Amino acid sequence: MKIEIASLAGFCFGVKRASEKLEWLIENISDGERIYTLGELIHNPDYIKSLTLRGVEIIGEDDIDSVYSSCSPASPVTVVIRTHGIYKSVLDKLRRLSSENEHFKVLDCTCPFVSKIHNIADENTDEDTHFVIFGDPLHPEVTAILSYAKGERCVISSPFEATLFKTPKKSLILTAQTTQKLSEWEKIQLFFQKHFTYSKIFDTICSVTENRQKEALSLAQKVDLMIVVGGKYSSNTKSLYAASKSVLENTYHIENAKELEAILPEVEITPDTKIGITAGASTPAHIIEEVYKIMSEVMVEKNENFAEMLEESLKTLNTGDIVTGVITSITSTEVHVDLSAKVTGILSVDELVSDSSQNVNDLYKVGDSIEAFVVRVSDVEGVAGLSRKRIERISDWKRIVEASKEGTVLEGKVTEAVKGGVIISTGYTKVFVPAAQTGLPREADLSVLVGTVQKFVVTDVNEQRNRAVGSIKTVLRAEHKALVEKFWSEIEVGKKYTGVVKSLTAYGAFVDLGGVDGMVHVSELSWSRIKNPAEVVSVGDSIDVYVKSFDAEKKRISLGCKTTENNPWNIFMNTYKVDDVAAVKIVGITPFGAFAEIVADVDGLIHISQIANKKIGNPADYLSIGQVVQVKITAIDEEKKKISLSIRALLENEEAVEASEEEVVEETEEAPVEE
Repeated sequence: MKIEIASLAGFCFGVKRASEKLEWLIENISDGERIYTLGELIHNPDYIKSLTLRGVEIIGEDDIDSVYSSCSPASPVTVVIRTHGIYKSVLDKLRRLSSENEHFKVLDCTCPFVSKIHNIADENTDEDTHFVIFGDPLHPEVTAILSYAKGERCVISSPFEATLFKTPKKSLILTAQTTQKLSEWEKIQLFFQKHFTYSKIFDTICSVTENRQKEALSLAQKVDLMIVVGGKYSSNTKSLYAASKSVLENTYHIENAKELEAILPEVEITPDTKIGITAGASTPAHIIEEVYKIMSEVMVEKNENFAEMLEESLKTLNTGDIVTGVITSITSTEVHVDLSAKVTGILSVDELVSDSSQNVNDLYKVGDSIEAFVVRVSDVEGVAGLSRKRIERISDWKRIVEASKEGTVLEGKVTEAVKGGVIISTGYTKVFVPAAQTGLPREADLSVLVGTVQKFVVTDVNEQRNRAVGSIKTVLRAEHKALVEKFWSEIEVGKKYTGVVKSLTAYGAFVDLGGVDGMVHVSELSWSRIKNPAEVVSVGDSIDVYVKSFDAEKKRISLGCKTTENNPWNIFMNTYKVDDVAAVKIVGITPFGAFAEIVADVDGLIHISQIANKKIGNPADYLSIGQVVQVKITAIDEEKKKISLSIRALLENEEAVEASEEEVVEETEEAPVEE
């Protein structure tokens, strides 16, 4: 007895693509998130049941509105579109809802070959076109395709129905459901080419489906018993069954291993029986393996010596194992690994590079040793699916657990604000930080942290669910405590700081020196007399201070602002001297003269007699508040800090200069001219 499995049996490209997308989504689902498939993802009851057990729910088009209304930040929703595609109007609606609500996401798993027919129908039809598709009129793929066509449309389910087709249209488009039987499609094409010469024919049967049918025919011609595995409602599986049945009467269509066991008693099997196994595009590999295993056990029961075959079929690796192997080849899409086992390890390039700009050949070479996690083992296919990122995630999770035990401070980027807190991404792990542990005030907007890098400690871990909880606040407290301790260990009288005004009182200002507050008395804030600190400083101002005194035990610090360097009188004395000319601003007018500011907080007096070069009665007739004038410093009383200024002195100087210039001119005019 010999068993041969078709090389193309099992998931096709479109189904594998959809399955991998959904499996990734399930694996990475966040707390509170819900996943729905719009109709059955694929036509395989066993696989659909496995999805249901993992929380994936199936909904219909009528359920979309209720699902949409139930989604929220705390309970986001992802709707997965089945491989067969959906009505155009429904797809448009899903996309619109997704654009309106970021918590309602759509994952389109429509098979690319089906999407191609959508485009053909959409781009090649109008009101004057008759669109014809060969397929099952009740199949969801066909009904969805028809929604993209404009004008007349109809479904032909057999070559006989093609002979009954009539149309007044001069423009005719002919397509086929991707999984239809190839031999019947060829007959329909010939009929339309002969009777509707103007028809435009698109060969849309999936190439994988076509090859599967050819392989099934070839295999059925070589064996005595043919087993076709797949869903009873799967169009491509039914086509495989029909193709095999056309050349081998002894062909059976089963959905799973349980159905195989039910039919075995009525199937005649001898030690010489040759058995062929093929499977539809939506049949998971594990079901094919189970069928293969049962048939192998039947061989043993028939006393055939299959010891060597059984040995080869034994699994030597298990899902979840961590293995080390040697790289034997590298392609643009995958890396093959020798695991010293009966299966070859396969690593996707995506598992080895962090972004598309990296070249896997720059990171790994043939002959390199590599450690990986076993994701899937298939003795039938002779391969083991491996994951390098799983190893890194496991290692990263160990780092989180160890950090939790030791209180290690970690660092990560805040990626999103969620209900009740924020999520920090560190390595391959996401850590939830409750709002009360973010370090922000209660009711604060947590989104201000998104995009920032924060230090945190892990406060709790759930090793069964790989969930971690952290605290930013604990780190901030520890850093503040260390900062305060350092401050008090280094403080000394006279030490200078640049601080920030934290608050104001009637008697002074409290200044933050970097985690520790000190107080500047109102008398220390300015060299001039002020009644309220708000006259010279505001909350948030940065000011230079020095320590006048401190009490480390009571944690009190007295600060000063006034120094010799910023004493206005000293600034004046270092800048001006008697007989200097200065631009001054009039700040006050009295009956006996005017006061003018020379530098900040230093005024001088322009006596009434020094305002003009003649006697005046009222200084206000010549000067006004805010006016800037040129004066000469005529006297400085350092002891009493009084300064005398004069405008008149400058006016007299100008007159003297003018008189001198006039004398020079007159002497020049009277001087004799020598000949």
